[in-house]
Amino acid sequence: MGHLPTHTGGSVYKYNNFQAETDGENFLSDLRKDIEKPIGFDAIMRVRTSTGFRATDFHGAVYMNNTTDVEMASIDCNKAVTVEFKHDDTLSEETGALMQCALLYTTVGGQRRLRVHNLSLSCSGQLSELYKSCETDALTNYFAKSAYRAMLNQPLKTVREILVNQTAHMLACYRKNCASPSAASQLILPDAMKVFPVYMNSLMKTLPLVGSSELSTDERAYQRLTMLSMGVEDTQLLLYPRLIPVHTMSVDSDVIPAAVRCSEERLTDGGVFLLDNGRGLFLWVGQACPPDLVQSLFNVPSVAHLPADLSSLPDLDNTHSKKLRSIISSICEQRPNSMKLVVVRQKDRPEVLFRQLLVEDKGLHGGASYMDFLCYVHREIRQLLT
Repeated sequence: MGHLPTHTGGSVYKYNNFQAETDGENFLSDLRKDIEKPIGFDAIMRVRTSTGFRATDFHGAVYMNNTTDVEMASIDCNKAVTVEFKHDDTLSEETGALMQCALLYTTVGGQRRLRVHNLSLSCSGQLSELYKSCETDALTNYFAKSAYRAMLNQPLKTVREILVNQTAHMLACYRKNCASPSAASQLILPDAMKVFPVYMNSLMKTLPLVGSSELSTDERAYQRLTMLSMGVEDTQLLLYPRLIPVHTMSVDSDVIPAAVRCSEERLTDGGVFLLDNGRGLFLWVGQACPPDLVQSLFNVPSVAHLPADLSSLPDLDNTHSKKLRSIISSICEQRPNSMKLVVVRQKDRPEVLFRQLLVEDKGLHGGASYMDFLCYVHREIRQLLT
């Protein structure tokens, strides 16, 4: 069924082990958002450029009859198309590079409209300037969509190797042409790409690219189709979830606590952490969480009394409960899809699902930790430079 939404601009939703009592609200929320969101029909998009470069590939839920026109049966604000450009000639530093994206579509009211975006970019002959202005988030989105499209035609091992090689080549090029001389044992990263390796490592540890035997065919197809239509911000959050220490929140402030690094090292037995990856929410409760905080949030005397399948928070009249529910509500309002909440007790069986999303750690189904991946990429860079 995946081809139908892909070629019609639709959306795919998957509710694991659907039960009306727990998933009915999420289903109705998704249906409501799909009906209410602005949408255009019978859309044709064309990307034009100035001399010297051109658009060569398009990644997304699109259909192309030729090499220039991107056809979409429908288009809405929650879908994005990633465009790949290729140099054909030397670009002028004086005139820069010009791009135009024109979208012709029909409104719900039947009116034919044209939306045009024009973009003028500076050009530089210095590699250092290129690396200085590099958009890591956009790069990550491009590599994610490229990999998820390639997995249909290439072995997963080959796809992962390509990602590693591309990462190493970009960083080796910077080391060779832009960085100050330093010891070979030192890993040098461009300032604008400091977090690029962690995103690439996280991408390679996603279940479709790992090739986990525990991943069903339906789930693999769902994750692939979701990735292909994602925008930059959604991809960033999926590959590096926000881990919010709820137990540190100030009940007197509207500010959401600052997220911590997505690693098991940041968890504490006495803490409560909210993890948001843009597709769902996990509320992890440490086994030594103070009873008064547990009582305030869940209306039970201790962690041991928490129900095993809790998927919502009780509506309690206290500051901690109101603050946490406000944070969750604020997060859900920002997402294009419904966000199912899963409450996880430390060392309970469902904790495995939560720990899969701690992307700086070693993958439970394969994949290196962030530090191990850095070391591996560093070795690849040194080989390229020798």
